[in-house]
Amino acid sequence: MKKIFTFSVSVWLLVCGMFLQQAALADSVTPDASTKAFYAWYIKRQSNDVYPLMDKGIYTYVAKATADKLRNAYHHNRLPGDSDYFTKVQDYDEHDWAINIATRPAVMLDDVAVVPVTFGSTDKVSVLVFLRKQGDAWKITKVDDTRDFQ
Repeated sequence: MKKIFTFSVSVWLLVCGMFLQQAALADSVTPDASTKAFYAWYIKRQSNDVYPLMDKGIYTYVAKATADKLRNAYHHNRLPGDSDYFTKVQDYDEHDWAINIATRPAVMLDDVAVVPVTFGSTDKVSVLVFLRKQGDAWKITKVDDTRDFQ
């Protein structure tokens, strides 16, 4: 009986440890990891001829207020700029970009994380992604390009 009890306690402790480890990993997701996950999802959705902004999955990565404002602008044909809001380009090589998403460590400005991202292997494009922590997740609040002012 003692061996069964010891085995049961050991299994219970192992299971509890696994849950605690998963919780710790969820809390340790960094802004740059969240940004990379977003662009992997975004490029994949867009390459499937789905406009990711209109997909409810956008709320996993983008702050609700930001996504809602962009959706409203889309419905009224008033999206900012003359290119895709999240990539800052009109066209790109989806295959090249999907395997060449380079994020840099976030720069923290109070409660805002700024993550530089570069896409592509040859004709590289870079953007700055702004995120805020909402609950347990880092959510994108704004994306800006790195081009000179024109």
